[in-house]
Formats: sequence, C-alpha cells, structure tokens
Amino acid sequence: MNRRTKKMVLMLVDVILVVLANEMAFFFVDRYVSLSGIYFVLTIISEAGLYLIIANSVRVFSKINRYTSIKEVSSIALAVTAAYLVTLIGLIVFRTGFSARHFVLTYLFALLFIAGSRLTWRYYVEFLMHRNGLKNGRLIPTLLVGAGDGASVLLNRLSYDQPDINVVGLVDDDADKQGTWIHGVKVLGTLKDLPNLIKQNEIEQVTIAIPSLPAAGYDQLMTALRETKVTINRMPKLDDILSDKSNAGQLQDINVADLLERPEVRLDMSQISDRITKKVILVTGAGGSIGSEIVRQVSKFSPKQVLLLGHGENSIYMITREMRKRYPDDHIKFVPLIGDIQDRQLMFDLMAEYKPDIVYHAAAHKHVPLMEYNPHEAIKNNVFGTKNVADAAKAANVTTFVMISTDKAVNSSSVMGSTKRMAEMIVTGENEPGKTHFAVVRFGNVLGSRGSVIPLFERQIKAGGPLTLTDKRMTRYFMTIPEASRLVIQAGALAKGGELFILDMGQPVKILDLAKNVIRLSGHTEAEIGIKEVGMRPGEKLYEELVTDAEKTNKKVYDKISLGHVSHYNIEDIIKVAQHLLTLDDDSLSTEIVEYSNQHNGQEKTRTE
Repeated sequence: MNRRTKKMVLMLVDVILVVLANEMAFFFVDRYVSLSGIYFVLTIISEAGLYLIIANSVRVFSKINRYTSIKEVSSIALAVTAAYLVTLIGLIVFRTGFSARHFVLTYLFALLFIAGSRLTWRYYVEFLMHRNGLKNGRLIPTLLVGAGDGASVLLNRLSYDQPDINVVGLVDDDADKQGTWIHGVKVLGTLKDLPNLIKQNEIEQVTIAIPSLPAAGYDQLMTALRETKVTINRMPKLDDILSDKSNAGQLQDINVADLLERPEVRLDMSQISDRITKKVILVTGAGGSIGSEIVRQVSKFSPKQVLLLGHGENSIYMITREMRKRYPDDHIKFVPLIGDIQDRQLMFDLMAEYKPDIVYHAAAHKHVPLMEYNPHEAIKNNVFGTKNVADAAKAANVTTFVMISTDKAVNSSSVMGSTKRMAEMIVTGENEPGKTHFAVVRFGNVLGSRGSVIPLFERQIKAGGPLTLTDKRMTRYFMTIPEASRLVIQAGALAKGGELFILDMGQPVKILDLAKNVIRLSGHTEAEIGIKEVGMRPGEKLYEELVTDAEKTNKKVYDKISLGHVSHYNIEDIIKVAQHLLTLDDDSLSTEIVEYSNQHNGQEKTRTE
C-alpha cells in the first residue's frame, strides 16, 4: 500500500471514529435529551469535515503511525479541538438547539478514539516485533546506563531496530532519578550497583544511553565492568544521528576513540562562515582519513563548490557519493578530481580552471616504515608534490593555503618525517605580503586512520593474537579525526600568512595501555590474547614531539591551537637539496635527509631571499 492510499484509509477511519463518537455520546444522553436527526447529521458532517481540513493542514495524516508519540497525539488533539470549537461557534451563531452534554461527550470520545487508535496501532506493531524477536531467538537481557533524554529516545527506537533486546532496567548516578520510570522501565540503581544488578538479573548486555558521555565516563564504566563478561555497547553519538550516519536504535561497539575522546572543540562559527560560505574549496588527498573529514566539516558551512582531489579513484568516488547523498539539493557542488600532486602542470591547470578560494593540502605519503623502503617516492610526493600545489595556488591567487603536517617532522628520525619538515619549510616560505596566506597545521596521530595502530591490533585479535608492540615504552599523541579536522579548519580561518599552527594533543598515550584497552574492549583478557614486544621498526622513535625548543612561543591563538615560531628558508635552496637527494641511493638518501631536516628544525632566525 503506497503512502497516498494509506493516507486515504486513515482519513476514512478517522471519519468513522467521529461518527462512532457521536453514537456513543448519544447512547449516554438519549434518556435525558431529545436530538433531531437533522441536528445529528449536520453536526457529524461539520465535525468530520472540519477535522479533515485542519488535521491535513497540521500533517496528522502524514505521520508514520508506528512512531506515534506525544508530539503526534498533540497534533491530533489540536485538530479535534479546533474542529469542535468551530462547530460549537456555528451552533451558537445560528442558534441551533443543541445539547452541551452531548457535544462535550462527543468531543471527548472523538479525541479518545482517534488518539487511541494511533497509540493502539503503535503498541500492536511493537508487540509483533517483540514476538518476532522471541521467534528468532531468546531476548537479550539488557541494562541501559543513563536515564535522561538519550535513554528515552533509545527506548522508543529499540522495539523497532532491536526487537531481540529486553531492557530490564536503567542505571543512573542522579539520586533524584532512583526508582523513577521511563517508558515502563525502572531506574534500578547507580553505576556502583552495576555488578550486583548484572548478577541478580542475569544481564548479558550493558548499553550506554548517553550520547554525550565523555571519555572519563567510558573509562569509569569499563572499570566497573572489568570483572563481568557482559557485552558493552552504546547508542550512536549525537553527531552521527544528526548527520544521518545512523539512527538512535543502531547500537555500536565502544572503541578506543571513545576512551580517548576529549570535549568537542567549540569553533568560531561566524569567522569560519565568513571564510567558507559560498566559496570554492579544494581538498587534496580528499579520499584519505583527514582529507575526507575536512570535506565533511567544510560542507557544513555551505561552500559554493568542493573540489575533491585524490590519486585513488575508489576513495574519491566513495567520499563524493557520500557527500552528494548528504547534500542532495545541489546547493553545494561536489567535483571529484583524479590526479597526482606530482603532476605539476595538472595542478596549475586545475587551479586555473576552478579558481579555489581555500586549499587544504592533506595529500602525502604518511606510512613511516614504508617510506624507509621508498625514500625517493617520499621526496617526490611530499616535497615536490607540495611545492607543485603551493606554486599553483599562488599563481591562481588562492586566498588561503593550509598544509597538514605531522609531529614526525620534529627532530625527525625517519624519511617520512624529514620530507614533511621540508614541506613545512617550503609552505611557510611561500608566504608573501598581499598574496596567498600560507600556513602549516601540525599535529600527531589520529585515531581510526588507515595507518593507525588500532586497526592492526583489531586484526591481530581476530587472528587470535598476540598484539605486537615495537617497544612497551613507546608513547604517541592521539586525536580523533573529527577534532583534528575541525581544528585545521579553525586554524585556516585564523591564518594571516606564514604561520605554524600546533594543535594541543593532550597527554601522550602509552601504546602498551592502548593495546590493553583494545583487548579489554574485544571481550578478551590479556592472558588470552597476549602482548609481544618485537623491536623498533625503521624510522620509528620512542617518543614524538610536537614542537622544538626553537619553535616554542607559548602563544595560544585559540582553544587547543598554539602558534610556533617560524624560521624562514630560501625555497630554491630547499629544492636544490631535494634534487640532490634524488640522485643518491636509498641508504645515503635516508641518512642525509634526516640530517638536513634536523639541522633546520627552527634553528635559523633570519630569512634569506
């Protein structure tokens, strides 16, 4: 049955219910009052006709009945009340004899029958889904953590999305909520009661119903459940629900990002909007982890056009399709561009054709050990590729150019880090007064990227272990992809030219602790999986740094964004060094480029032209 047919059936049912309301009222007052047949017919026609008109205007018949809630019932109440008030006014104006007792009863019955029919249908559908859940297997006894708005939304959705779940109760640390009920489910206790509640009720699953729960909350919960064998998951985060990545009833596994995530960055929306709205934005490396998230974030500010440049056609296709689906009304034009930043002429041609206002340069070879085996390719892509994009941007009068860098560029021990340091030197050196504003944003590792250690750990767990660490003393800075991308965009809005922006990564995380958390989240123990130390890989360091002593300024320009001192270098000299390096064998190249980058870690104070 299509939507139009359903709407017609619903209208017919409501008319029948209005007639039935009149009949029921007449049954109760028949012995007390005398009503003519004409009055009876005219009031029914008036009440039903007015109800259909008003109900249609407030979209009563466009609602999906199995999702009926207080909002839908309020719309029905509004339509019924308005229809009966207009009818009453007509009866008074035309001085038609009527029974107030009959009229009031008719109104109450109509309201009860129409609203009740929607709620009855909803609970009938939920009953069928619940029964189907039983047919497909026994229900999973579950506790929800949180007794607020998130729990209310989740309870409403679970019967449709997860009919095999039986929510036994709620837990919440708010003392005022103890013993209260939400949608027929009772708040049974607080977090400290979880182990006992799990044992008493034979709970198999604990679901977090707090979309905005901070990392400390996840850690507290994981600690409380350490000795239990329950499955732990959560409802989707608010961002995912609002962006249609998932609906509230699709439960998700807790991951390491949840344990490390920090409070969301508050952006200067007006400043960013001024820079991005109705502008043309180019993102290089748009199919990668950071590049694709920058595309998602800038699109929230309604740019005129977003150019998605990348070398891998599949990743560019996927992000383009995602964005066109998310913004289907064509007010933002997404243009997929397949190309290599090493193709200098192509970069100039694209800049000249599309004339971007802002360029976010995220394209780079980033895998440290892989670049140790392919040092020449690292230079071609990270050094010469960056130079190509920067020169093309300047020639096309791009307003702002933002390069994404890495903490591995600081006191580098790897080819990859050294090439990124050379790229930083080139980009900050490109800046000239009155022309393109060139800036560098430097930060550490991002959780969930394709090169992250976490996917490796997860694969090793699936294979039965052990997890492999290069060194148990190793630490790294971590940040979620959305947080890093938002800060990159904010830094771009702050750029006036020649800056080195350094993102606040928080405290470094021990990779050993990270491995233990991944094991714990997988439902296994460290004894079952094991952790093995395998030794340092080529180019790796035990500890990463975000800034050298010479770059430190302690100047904070925004929440979690600091400004580093920039030493300026002659770009032609840098390119000559890069060209020389390409003539060397792999071993010599690796040695010389690390020495060169560390000699130029912000030590030079004067600019040579």
